[in-house]
Amino acid sequence: MQTTSASLLLQLRQPSREAAWSRFVRLYTPLLHGWACRMGLQEADAADLVQDVFIVLVKKLPDFSYERCKSFRGWLRVIVRNKWRERLRRAVLPTDSGCGLDQLPGPDAEAFWESDYREHLLGLALRIVQQDFQPTTWQAFWEHVVKNKPARQVAEELGLTCGAVYAAKVRILARLREELDGTMHD
Repeated sequence: MQTTSASLLLQLRQPSREAAWSRFVRLYTPLLHGWACRMGLQEADAADLVQDVFIVLVKKLPDFSYERCKSFRGWLRVIVRNKWRERLRRAVLPTDSGCGLDQLPGPDAEAFWESDYREHLLGLALRIVQQDFQPTTWQAFWEHVVKNKPARQVAEELGLTCGAVYAAKVRILARLREELDGTMHD
C-alpha cells in the first residue's frame, strides 16, 4: 500500500506550487530529520543533510512521475542515503560514527519504514489539529480515544456530559481524517 499523497506530489509539478511545497516541507522535514538523527548525526549535521536532500527534491520533484506500484519513500530513502554517503566521501562528517542508514532496517524491512512514516504523520497531524480545539475538548478526546478511558469517566473528570465526550471524539477524528487526507492511503 502506498501512503504518500499522490495528489500532493502532483501539486508539486504545477506552476504555482508554493502551498504544495509548504505542505510537503511541513510533512517531510521532521521525517527526514528523524532519519538523519537515527543515523547518528548531530543536530546541525542532520539539519544540513535535510537541506541537501531538499535541494535534490526541488530539482527532481517537478519532473517526478508518481507510480502507485513504486514507493516514493523508498526513493526518498535512496536520496537520503546517497547524500549521506556523499558527505562522508567529502569528509564533512566523521566516518567512524559506527551508525548509519546501512545499519537501520533496509528496504526489505518495509514494515519498519511504513510504521515509522505513519507514526510521524500521525504525531504531526495531532499537533496541528490540537490547535483547532479548545483544551477541554482536546482533553476529552485524548482521555477517551488515546488513553481508552470510558466516556462516562472522562465526562465526570472534566465536568462534561457523555454526549460532549462523544462529540469531541467525532469532531477531532473527522478533523484528523481531513488533515491526513491522501497521506496515508494514496
